Amino acid sequence: QVQLVESGGSSVQTGVSLRLSCVVSGSTYSYSSYSLAWFRQSPGREREGVAAIDRDGSTVYANSVLGRFTISRVNYKNTLYLQMNSLKPEDTAIYYCAAGGNGLGLHIKDFDYWGQGTQVTVSS
Repeated sequence: QVQLVESGGSSVQTGVSLRLSCVVSGSTYSYSSYSLAWFRQSPGREREGVAAIDRDGSTVYANSVLGRFTISRVNYKNTLYLQMNSLKPEDTAIYYCAAGGNGLGLHIKDFDYWGQGTQVTVSS
């Protein structure tokens, strides 16, 4: 059983920074072999990919967050991070971490395991 647990969500004002964390666990899960990603979903909208990182550390970002968000992973801690700077109200959403596969993309179908999400609210 693979488990992903996100943390770090909060209610903040425009322009501030937040760092989200996601701890991955599971006796059969080889953390370092899988690609990891952050997705988000706001009310009335479909879940969308934010950023992904493969096992080699290569990254990809959605255009809407490019230059403001940074995804990283620390394999010995089984932890994924999302550093979010210059937050905007449109970043308000539930943020989910995901794991699976070994590619580098932002498609839901590429990921097998999902966390429960952490809420980020940005007010103007």
